[in-house]
Amino acid sequence: LALVAGISFLAGMTDAVGLMLTGDFVSFMTGNTTRAAISLAQGNLAHALSLLLAILLFVCGNALGVIVARLAPRRVFSVLAAAGLLIGVAAFLNAPSLRLVQFGLVVLSMGLVNAAVEHVEGLPIGLTYVTGALSRFGRGIGRFLMGERRFDWWIQIVPWLGMVSGAVCGALTGYWMQPHALAIVALAAMALALATLLVPQHLQRRFGHRAAR
Repeated sequence: LALVAGISFLAGMTDAVGLMLTGDFVSFMTGNTTRAAISLAQGNLAHALSLLLAILLFVCGNALGVIVARLAPRRVFSVLAAAGLLIGVAAFLNAPSLRLVQFGLVVLSMGLVNAAVEHVEGLPIGLTYVTGALSRFGRGIGRFLMGERRFDWWIQIVPWLGMVSGAVCGALTGYWMQPHALAIVALAAMALALATLLVPQHLQRRFGHRAAR
């Protein structure tokens, strides 16, 4: 759960910095879908296409994350290190002409991150999006009030807490260190990747359990 919180912290931080740099979300594809539809309605085809491209890259990032996770001996480390590398490359693309490429690389990295931890003890966990987690948390409260005494739903609040704290940190980083904000995010991703090497392999195998139906 500490790892889930850490990765969600990274996602929140990246999303806040990305939003401040580009004006668009790098992990919140529901928001980008709605904004793309609005841009289309307003006739802003270029912006709509950039958001649709972001959605495609996010999907590709998720697929790439699964491939990296399956092929690499240290699943979580490899996925986070790859994400950190993508963000690090994006940090150097500061020219206005490369802003779309920078945006795309960060979106790709956020899709990739989701493959780091998909389940905890068989329970589904979202890392870069927390709407589903909040929904499962709320439904768990409802079931508890109706007499069910399962308490596994409480872990769903963990990624939200990580996301909101990371977003605050990312907003402050983007505000105070805007030219270097993405580089700081990349360093945070690499530090988190290195920290996962301290997690025993037998515990990491438990992240891959099939989600409860």
